Amino acid sequence: MTDQNLAIVVLAAGQGTRMKSATPKLLHPIAGLPLVSHVLATAKALDAATIVTVVRHERDRLAAVVSAELPESIIVDQDEVPGTGRAVEQAVAALPADFDGDVLVINGDVPLLDAQTLSQFVAAHRESGASATVLSAVYDDATGYGRIVRGDGGAFDGIVEQKDATPEQLAIGEGNAGVYVFSAAALRQQLGKLTTDNAQGEKYLTDVIGLLRAAGSDVSAVPVAEAWLVAGVNDRAQLSEAALRLNALIVRGWQLAGVTIQDPASTWIDLKATLAPDVTLLPGTQILGATVVATGAIIGPDTTLVDCEIGEGAQVRRSDATLAVVGAAATVGPFAFLRPGTILGTDGKIGAFVETKNAKIGTGSKVPHLSYVGDATIGEHSNIGAGSIFANYDGVNKHSSQIGSHVRTGSHGVFVAPITIGDGAYTGAGTVVRKNIPAGALAISVAPQRNMEGWVHTHRAGSAADDAAQAAQAE
Repeated sequence: MTDQNLAIVVLAAGQGTRMKSATPKLLHPIAGLPLVSHVLATAKALDAATIVTVVRHERDRLAAVVSAELPESIIVDQDEVPGTGRAVEQAVAALPADFDGDVLVINGDVPLLDAQTLSQFVAAHRESGASATVLSAVYDDATGYGRIVRGDGGAFDGIVEQKDATPEQLAIGEGNAGVYVFSAAALRQQLGKLTTDNAQGEKYLTDVIGLLRAAGSDVSAVPVAEAWLVAGVNDRAQLSEAALRLNALIVRGWQLAGVTIQDPASTWIDLKATLAPDVTLLPGTQILGATVVATGAIIGPDTTLVDCEIGEGAQVRRSDATLAVVGAAATVGPFAFLRPGTILGTDGKIGAFVETKNAKIGTGSKVPHLSYVGDATIGEHSNIGAGSIFANYDGVNKHSSQIGSHVRTGSHGVFVAPITIGDGAYTGAGTVVRKNIPAGALAISVAPQRNMEGWVHTHRAGSAADDAAQAAQAE
């Protein structure tokens, strides 16, 4: 049920210069989703009456993601006045004029903060009756964080920034996590008093806390259970730390759901992936995008699947696949490369050092080794010989090949598209197929073999080969 007394403001206007990247910080991915998408998903889960996302840097790119992930969000463009205080000021102005509930402010670069933690945070705020509540965390090393100063009895007294802290205050381990919930009326009253009269020339949201305290309003601080929940991402190192933490949570979740993961440290699973019970993931496996793996399948080791469908009991070993479908009980690899459009049927096989692209391989059919199959359809229970090439490109256009069922092709064949091979047909080793083959026919294109007696002695006299040949002939 929608909480009519809750509005959420997502701060997503920062430039993120410490990422040193052409990609906006909030669009860097972890677990297959941009940073901001994790925050938007959390905001959506809280079912607030209104969600406002404030953007500025790379505005269009960010707004496109916000609109796709959370269409109901109001997008507000921060103006030339910098600072989180100004961002919230503009966001609050976008709320309905009669909204008098609570305003939760969260940052777009804190991807691990979950809805349950925020729900408990809002509940604690409402229970306290305070005008504002600060989310805090206890750090092993609080360097860089504003310290939460508490008075007698542990009541919140204020936030002291590191540069202003005394030695005693610097020893405090509880820091400001940068997440707040305000009474809308109190927030509106104090936002108008913010100024840019500071070294950075910004309107700071933290100043609202000081203004509320100066006005005699109650402010409380609630610590999270674990500091990593509120860890922000400001550079590539922190991005990888957040990704590692989130992946560990995802992996453990699938383990508890019945998936065998032999080496969690080397296994990566995106949030949108789906794994059935009794799937086995071997070391070095990446299950990315919206990949779906059915029960009993064995994936890995050293395998990457992106947006794939893997059937029940299938095996994919040391291979790379994108937008591919592998049928039940089929096998892939080792060292196979399945490109988009590959469909391998039930009990089929794509073997060692095989590349496929836009290829439909029927039930029980096999491409065992050292082959390229592109823009082709292969029927049921056919076998493609080792070292076969489907020549699908004429230098201008791509063409397709149609291979029937129960076809047997010899090793080192070349199929020059467009061609059709009928059911039950055979091709000899080394055949270059340039025209259609009728059902049940044998196609060969090799010239008769001719042996030129004495060629080595005539042209390579005195060589080791000639010596060996002469010795063999003398026996």
